[in-house]
Amino acid sequence: MKENTYLQRLLAEFLGTAFLVFLGVGSIPATLMLQKTGKTSFTMADLGVIAFAFAMVVVAAVFAIGHVSGCHINPAVTLALAATGRIPRREVAGYVLSQCAGAVAGAGAVVAVLGARAVHLGLGVASYTSPTSASQAFFAEALGTFILVFVVFGVVDQRAPGGFAGLPIGFAVFAIAVAVGPVTGAALNPARTLGPMLVSGPAGGPVDWSQLPVYLGAQVLGGLLAGQVYMAMNRLRTIAA
Repeated sequence: MKENTYLQRLLAEFLGTAFLVFLGVGSIPATLMLQKTGKTSFTMADLGVIAFAFAMVVVAAVFAIGHVSGCHINPAVTLALAATGRIPRREVAGYVLSQCAGAVAGAGAVVAVLGARAVHLGLGVASYTSPTSASQAFFAEALGTFILVFVVFGVVDQRAPGGFAGLPIGFAVFAIAVAVGPVTGAALNPARTLGPMLVSGPAGGPVDWSQLPVYLGAQVLGGLLAGQVYMAMNRLRTIAA
């Protein structure tokens, strides 16, 4: 049976994550620019539009590159799959580096298309503000990532109905973004978190680096827990004849 090479899979992860950040994260400054009010806050309608953009690009990416690389486009997914033996651990570093590089490229593309004002408006950098505490933000990101990765494990299960994996994952992204977005921005993805920061920070955009460990720690923990819980819940036992 023929399969894609490792380099082809890394390229797919790079492009998929770049698309996610350009279209998903890019929808945040684009929405603020359309408001023409100079504000950096969102209405529920704005949040719905942004959540829909993220959901749709995830659905599209799954159908576009799922058969090439698995369409992780998220280090939390990659780490969870490796921790449960679903992918070889030797491939993790390449996947994660490709995803992070893609996120940086996607954030750079947002600036190239929307201009310097996108940086001034925050470039979609995930952050939390008062009265949200660090512990509250950690729990929100961990829970949101847990739900997302749990759904991913469900749709890639060989017993799951095939042919439409992108839809339930996209639905989950939309729902989580609506619920968690007002608290932390619902990043749910270490690459999506890091990419805009690495582009916005050097360009003079508002970046609070002290929050980065909260996001990354929560996302990795949530993903790893989701993988372990799903595998424990679905572990089949042998029934004697």
